[in-house]
Amino acid sequence: MSFGQGGPQSQWDPWKPQSQQPSQQPQHQQQQQPWNGGDAGASPDWAALAEASEARAKRRRLFLIGGGALATVAIAGAVAVAVVSANGSDQASDGPSSQLPATADIPSASATTPSFAPTSAPPPLDPKDFVSSAKKDKAALSPDLLFPGTQLTMGDTVYKKGPTADTRTCGSAAQGTLPKVLDAHDCTRLLRVTYTEGDTAVTVGVAVFDTEAQAAKAKQQVDKKSIVRSLSGGGVKSFCTGAVCRSTTNSYGRYAYFTVAGLTNGKDVTEKSTEVFRAGDDLAEFTFRQIRRRGEAQASAAAQAG
Repeated sequence: MSFGQGGPQSQWDPWKPQSQQPSQQPQHQQQQQPWNGGDAGASPDWAALAEASEARAKRRRLFLIGGGALATVAIAGAVAVAVVSANGSDQASDGPSSQLPATADIPSASATTPSFAPTSAPPPLDPKDFVSSAKKDKAALSPDLLFPGTQLTMGDTVYKKGPTADTRTCGSAAQGTLPKVLDAHDCTRLLRVTYTEGDTAVTVGVAVFDTEAQAAKAKQQVDKKSIVRSLSGGGVKSFCTGAVCRSTTNSYGRYAYFTVAGLTNGKDVTEKSTEVFRAGDDLAEFTFRQIRRRGEAQASAAAQAG
């Protein structure tokens, strides 16, 4: 039996506090000698110790690297599971619309739609401007154009159209104080038309001036004796030649218009002659509408032309 191999030896690791240094003595001698004691043959193998230490350090580095890789894989797996779980719940299910983002979370169309500076449209053309001056009022004009058709309906009343006239010397188609007023403000034409309904007859006279100011002044200067001359003929009996009649005066733009209403049976108009008053008012209203429509038509044509 060799004293140097007298039984199993415990492996000594200088990095482990509980390990023991291998003994060079026989098994029955259990005394441990200090590192610097004993004879020279029992000194440690420093080269072997260095190799063992290097091997352990290498294993430790591999363990740390491997553990870090496993931790990274575990974190990535958790993130992948979370992403898949979040995406999968939206993509795989046909849930109710309440799972969609709220309206406030959805970008509005105005966020992506380009905006443009507001533009102001030009103001609409004023129809009255086209009938206030001869320079702009260029549309054709005649009694039949201003008073078209063969009859006129106002409310429930139908008026039959009678004779018409277009006089260039305005004073000759007027009587009383009206000829002087028309001549003073340079009236250029006096258009007349007569309408009848039963025994009632109304003559409308439209005096044409170059400007609105002239028509307005003529209107201001007329009096109760300023009367347009009634127009008869063509089946219409003479009226308002000696009997009392009712007259009106007004103006719009460069036109002054008058009415004279009476009875074809020769009787005087009284306060009880309601049909005469109504007929005079209806024809005055219709004349105003026709002059205004004339302006509207020319304004519309000018707007379309550009």
